[in-house]
Amino acid sequence: MKTIDELLADGVAGKRVFVRADLNVPLDGTTITDDGRIRAVLPTVKALADAGARVVVASHLGRPKGAPDPAFSLAPAARRIGEHLGTDVQFATDTVGESAEATVAALTDGQVAVVENLRFNAGETSKDDAERGAFADQLAALADVYVGDGFGAVHRKHASVYDLPARLPHYAGHLIATEVGVLKKLTEDVKRPYAVVLGGAKVSDKLGVIEHLLEKADRILIGGGMAYTFLKAQGHEVGISLLQEDQIPAVQGYLKRAEERGVEFVLPVDVLVSAEFPDLKTKAPANPTTVAADAIPADQEGLDIGPETRKLYASKLADAATVFWNGPMGVFEHPAYAEGTKAVAQALLDSSAFTVVGGGDSAAAVRTLGFDENAFGHISTGGGASLEYLEGKTLPGLAALEN
Repeated sequence: MKTIDELLADGVAGKRVFVRADLNVPLDGTTITDDGRIRAVLPTVKALADAGARVVVASHLGRPKGAPDPAFSLAPAARRIGEHLGTDVQFATDTVGESAEATVAALTDGQVAVVENLRFNAGETSKDDAERGAFADQLAALADVYVGDGFGAVHRKHASVYDLPARLPHYAGHLIATEVGVLKKLTEDVKRPYAVVLGGAKVSDKLGVIEHLLEKADRILIGGGMAYTFLKAQGHEVGISLLQEDQIPAVQGYLKRAEERGVEFVLPVDVLVSAEFPDLKTKAPANPTTVAADAIPADQEGLDIGPETRKLYASKLADAATVFWNGPMGVFEHPAYAEGTKAVAQALLDSSAFTVVGGGDSAAAVRTLGFDENAFGHISTGGGASLEYLEGKTLPGLAALEN
């Protein structure tokens, strides 16, 4: 695919450049609580503005149902971009209407504008090709060139991701180029031992990537809510822990295949349990009990990996040459259940491996728990996109840029 470096070499002064970013940041009202995705697209936006382009930034935020919803406005993101760039960023109160047209028309060389949430328009996410295409036509009228840099959305067949690049000269931004380069290191010519850490709530979210990684990884470490389906598949009592009973046959099949292929599957040996789920809003004190992973009481719920598991996982990561981590080890949002996720993050920092944090909750945990982002090899901005890439799927947004 062509990259922004080629676009900049050809010259962009005076051109309207549409940047499809991923500004899908968490909000507390109108306050951004984690601006990692905004910071990730800044190198592309700044490079274009510095080269004299008239930059039009567009993104989705949340899941509005094809109509304007103030709760999902991109206005806070536009303000934060301006703060980082140290300049005024214009904001259009619609995406393809009068405000967007006037805002883009008023841009001068080097100026940046953000248009309102793409998903306020039903055409953005429509499964009807004609409806999606009609919206892409309207977006194309705002620009001369397209730059795709919203890696967190490239697995979606949406108008601004898939259809719009076909209507304009198109290039990959710095972020997408970096993300793809990193993911190739996890799929092509991987340095070994290759360790994968998978957590999060549901096994079903990770089935495809587990299937694919059984052909690639040397060891797979399991934590988070999904661990209890694995423990149940081994015949252990898991109490009232998160469990996907319907996935037990698939999990048993993976465990058998891993054994046959010589892939080491590592499961928790102890867990922190409680009869009550913690209050994540007030962070009220919690007093969990540590029990063996095969001895969870029937009335208790597993909420984090235990101290022995933390040591075990650290030892399994210590000699790795490549590590991919996706999904927290427990309910990291509460201090009482954050130690497992902290331990994995620290193990990655202590390792000499090339380390990739696979976006989503893992990236949020790294920042929330106070770790230096720059100390990791790479922190992805797209959890779902990263997983689908590792599954070997064709991602519509990347395919559109490669066409």
